[in-house]
Amino acid sequence: MTQHYFSESPDGELRPREIEVALGGAPRTVVTAGGVFSPEQLDRGTAILLRELPERDALGAVSSGPLLDLGCGWGAIALDAALDQPEREVWAIDVNERSRELTRMNADRLGLRHLRVAAPDEVPEDVRFGEIRSNPPIRVGKESLHGILRQWLPRLADGGVAHLVVAKHLGADSLQRWIASEFTDLDVDRPARDKGFHIIRARRV
Repeated sequence: MTQHYFSESPDGELRPREIEVALGGAPRTVVTAGGVFSPEQLDRGTAILLRELPERDALGAVSSGPLLDLGCGWGAIALDAALDQPEREVWAIDVNERSRELTRMNADRLGLRHLRVAAPDEVPEDVRFGEIRSNPPIRVGKESLHGILRQWLPRLADGGVAHLVVAKHLGADSLQRWIASEFTDLDVDRPARDKGFHIIRARRV
């Protein structure tokens, strides 16, 4: 079977390698490895998402609630949030156990003790998130992707907001329409787009 970054247990030995990326407003050296999403660099979609996120002041009270990185890969989104907001609880989840291992390694080397790394079923049912940030795994297929979003978007707290980055050619427009029709309690719009990537925002109002 062909191995993908969304496989639970990638084949082959874990062979970490270092890359330098900009996270939390400064250059950071992190470890990545084969068998996870974008192991060579910070992918363009995630870089655009991090650049386009609103300032904390614009988010109001939700910026103090737990933040979820949905499908964390080697941890870029979660690490950036934890570096920028050291007082905030940050969760990083992924079905890929290698992704979780690398995210833990990166959190340790950056001293991010408030970053919690977990498999999806390890997150307590009563946790509600002030923010969800994600470069979602579009290539798992529409049915699986919709299942993921049905599981996690309802866990936005009152006033909570999700930001998803999706490439236009991979269905950003249709995904935005589906979220708006599926979650009628969320206000869905597209605050930014750049280089073929769209930021989809869903707010619980």
